[in-house]
Amino acid sequence: MASDDTSGKGIHIGSVQGAFAIGDHNTVTHHGANVQGAGATVDPAHEELLRAVRALREDLGRAVETPEVRALTAELAGTEEEITDTGAAAPGRLARLREVLTDASAVVGLLSSGAAVVQSVAALLGG
Repeated sequence: MASDDTSGKGIHIGSVQGAFAIGDHNTVTHHGANVQGAGATVDPAHEELLRAVRALREDLGRAVETPEVRALTAELAGTEEEITDTGAAAPGRLARLREVLTDASAVVGLLSSGAAVVQSVAALLGG
């Protein structure tokens, strides 16, 4: 909250939360969670996908690294970030995730966490 300083020496700023700028021609971009730090509200289907994505990422940390596993790990990280930031994964993100899951099926098929991600993506994409 800003108010005029009665001593004539400028402006007093009492308390600030979030991003702010002072002066002309400034721009503020805030990429963090909301002010309370709770993140975006996630619907139950995306919450289930988020849990499965996190479990699969953890399991893939113990897998032999191949180009397919690297691509899947990167896509899982992007999916987790998108759900955490916005509350949902966009259809394009889900389609890419389904594609890299298919490409890495030799590893994904061995992991129960992989099956959970495949099922969640299929449910969200409708098939």
